This record gives sequence, C-alpha cells and structure tokens, in this order.
Amino acid sequence: MLETGNFGASPDPTTLYVPLSHLKALRLDAHIVVGARGVGKSFWTAVLQSDALRALLGSATSELARISVRVGFSNVENIANHPNADVFAAFLDHGDDPYDLWRAVILRWVAEESKQDIPCREWKDTVVWLKSNPEAAARLMEQPRDWRGLIVFDALDRTSAVWQRMDEIVRGLLRTVLWLKSFPGLHAKVFLREDQAERTVFNFPDASKLTATKAELTWDRHDLHGLLWQRLINAPAGQGECMRAICPHREEAGIWRVADEMKRESEAQRRAFERLAGPWMGRDRRRGVPYTWCVSHLADGQGRASPRSFLAAIRQAAEDSAERYGQHEFALHYESIKRGIQKASEIRVHEIAEDYPWVQEVLSELKGMNVPCEWEAVVTRWKAKFPDGPKSIPSDRLPAQHAERGWEGVREDLRRLGLLETKQDGRIDMPDLYRVGFGLGRKGGVKPRN
Repeated sequence: MLETGNFGASPDPTTLYVPLSHLKALRLDAHIVVGARGVGKSFWTAVLQSDALRALLGSATSELARISVRVGFSNVENIANHPNADVFAAFLDHGDDPYDLWRAVILRWVAEESKQDIPCREWKDTVVWLKSNPEAAARLMEQPRDWRGLIVFDALDRTSAVWQRMDEIVRGLLRTVLWLKSFPGLHAKVFLREDQAERTVFNFPDASKLTATKAELTWDRHDLHGLLWQRLINAPAGQGECMRAICPHREEAGIWRVADEMKRESEAQRRAFERLAGPWMGRDRRRGVPYTWCVSHLADGQGRASPRSFLAAIRQAAEDSAERYGQHEFALHYESIKRGIQKASEIRVHEIAEDYPWVQEVLSELKGMNVPCEWEAVVTRWKAKFPDGPKSIPSDRLPAQHAERGWEGVREDLRRLGLLETKQDGRIDMPDLYRVGFGLGRKGGVKPRN
C-alpha cells in the first residue's frame, strides 16, 4: 500500500496521483524534466509507457492519447532498444561521438514503427549505417508518418561511472533531442537529476531551445499528503473502507480518487491526518503538529521532501505504532513518527551511498558531532581521515565533482546535493533527513539510531 518504488514494473493504477505541478512535466513540449532522487522520474517513465495509465492523467491525457511511446534509456536494460553502459564505454573508447549513438537509438525506433529494415545486429552496425548512408537516414526521418511518437530517457547516471563521460553522453543526447525537434510528430522527454542539469550538459549551440522547455518535479506538503491518502483509500478490504470514512473521495472507473479539497492545503487535509496521528507531537502543542512536523523533518537542504521518504516514514510509523502502542487512540503514535523519520533517513543515506559513494565516506566521519557546528571542526575531522586531501576519498563511481578545489569544493558539492547548508552566521548545518542517518546530533532534534 505504501510501497516506495516500482523498480521498473508498471505502477498500480490506484497509486496514480498527479500533482498539478507535474502536469507541465508530462506535456509533450516539456523536453527536459529535472528532479531529485525519489520524486518520480522513473515512476512517470513507467506511466508514460502504459496506454491504460496515460488515460488516467486527467488534463494531460488528450495530447498523450494514441501516441507510440518508446523508452530510449532507463534503469531496465533492453539492449535491442538502447545501449547499456558497456556499449557506451566501448563507443567512447574508440573516440566516437555519443550524438551518433543516440541518433541510432532514434532511427531504430522510427524504422521499427515504420516497418522498415535497417542494420540492427549490433549498435555499431546501426551507427555505421547512419554515417555511411546519411541520405537514407534522412529520408527515413523525413517520410510522412501516420503515427505520433514519444521517446523517454531516464536514469542517465547509469550510462557511465565517470563524470566527464556521463556529461559527454548526456550532452550528446540533448543534441539529439534538439535534432529530433525538427521532425513533426516525434517528441522526446529527458529526465535529469538536478546535479546533472547543473553541469556542462547544455554547453552546445541552441541549447536554450531545450532549457526553455524545462519542467521540475517538486512536491509541496499538500501534494505529499494527497498522495498518502490516494494510497490509503485504495487499501484492501476493511482498511480502505475505514480510510474512505475519513478522507473525502470519489470513484472513477473502479478506482477511488481523493477529492479536490484533499489535493491542496486545506482544513480537510489537516483534519484527516489529525485523525491518524493526533493533534500534537507529544502531550501538548509545544512539540509541534504532526501534519507539518513530518514533512519539515524530511526536507533536504533546499527545503524539499520526496514522496519516497514521506511514504517510507509513514509506513515505518504505522508498523512501529502497531507493535509498541497497540492501545494508543491514534494509528500513528508521535514517538513512532519520530522512528519513521529515522527509518526514512537511513533509506535516504543508503540511496546517496549508492549514487555517490564518496558522500558516505566523508559524512560518516562526522558521526557523533552536533550541528550546527563550525566549518573548521568539519574539516579537522576530514583531514584526520584523508590527510592527502579530497582526491584521496575512495569512490568506485562518480567521485566528488570539485575535489580539485579542496575541501571547499567538497562543501559546494554537498550543498548542491542538499546534504549541507550554511547558516547566516557561517556555521554548517545538516537537514534531519541526512543528519539522523549519518549519526549526527542536534539539540532537541530527532535522535539518530544507535
């Protein structure tokens, strides 16, 4: 019910919740979609592949109807449709341009939809054909079509473990998207992580024609609560019936949908969560209100919380409440909510370690410290562990981007990733989402697990 990832599978229609801010990202003219980990990039990639799910997208449905959708890259390997990291590595080792390999991806898709044959035994065969027969390739792309298409690219950090190569590959893709724009009826959508979009991938002529279409995947507090209730009212059997008695809703095509008043910051939304968690994060108002407390303690350094973290925290809180506080008057005990934050923080730290192993290496050295703290105290810890400087930080993929600038470069990387923030007085702070998982303390804050 509160699963936090679909891992390439087609999402359950009952989980489909569309924040208003995401409608722009789903439109065909939004070629670049930017978002942090856990905000829905892979989820929307999976939704766009499904005719049935696209039909449930409300106001975005009309232009997505009767359109052929192809995945041009994702975290699910499909060597016939797109190269994998090994293919990209071999291609770059030979000094070839990723732009040609991405155009080969487009050509295979168009040829297949148009029922035409081009060399497809290996990716290098398609690229050689493209380079050797430019007029035939041009005719294939320019021919009249009785179909419309959308090709979607996701998980591009999986194309290479080297920053410079990944930038080159993504830049080649964006050049390809710009090329594709000249062919009517064919559209592309590229999902990028924030750190990818902030790098050099747009350093090519006319890139502004793409950046002008950029949309961002963000979640306001009311969106997170709306998503939660969308899941809860569709719970099986009596559980869903109980939740529907609390949450205003309607039925559409056999699926329960939250009412419009539950999709915005409203008294109805606040009252509904109070029915689950009570009015206070303790015995009285001094400890805060659960409705606002949960999301604020899951925010990163930019003040944004992801649905993955929020759902993980609520799920853990519900399980902990049932185990420890079975006689409590509310389904979510306030102490269990705190443990839910701990669990969500641990999950987020694990995800960061997967994406950026160097982050785990440096921030684990700060365990036991209290924040806010002086920057010099942080650097002292790091110098003791890495006397040769940031370049000696172990990492098997994507090391610190600005390690050559010393510890200030590392701080900038951590700030851009939302893991550190600098207060007005110059002290270093860390949002609870990461602080708890990395074992740092804060006076009066959620305690890390031992």
